[in-house]
Amino acid sequence: MSLKDSLLELLTPAVETAGFFLDEVQITNPGNHRTITCVVDGPKPLNMDEVTSVSRVISEILDQAPVVGDEAFTLEVSSPGVDRPLTLPRHWTKNLTRLIKLTLNDATVLTARLSGFNDTHAQLVENIKGRMKEHEIAFSDIKRAVVEIEFNRKDDN
Repeated sequence: MSLKDSLLELLTPAVETAGFFLDEVQITNPGNHRTITCVVDGPKPLNMDEVTSVSRVISEILDQAPVVGDEAFTLEVSSPGVDRPLTLPRHWTKNLTRLIKLTLNDATVLTARLSGFNDTHAQLVENIKGRMKEHEIAFSDIKRAVVEIEFNRKDDN
């Protein structure tokens, strides 16, 4: 088992017990000092206190883990960036009412507001010059979906 897989297996239960999800572990080794990056997500966007809290949990485990060995390392804990693709149901749940940019398998690009989803489809509403157009798109037709940042959103929906 690779170090990355060993760390995922070791850290996932503790991160989930803390109320978060361990999305990814990355290991880089520039020179003699290794960097272990843990990407942690939650049911809502993480704030700095939550990142600090889960960082402590991860750090305590890594300090005692024989799999890490005696080699020095730096731990980085972050939440997923906004450019991270929506791939799991919890990503879609977390981003209900947000503006989503979809690239479909046929290369069509659609930017619309996520209004709902089920096991097979996403429901989106597109604003075209003040007129709302509804779309229901099968997940199997989506090549990539990411959240579009809105700086001047006027409502809470």
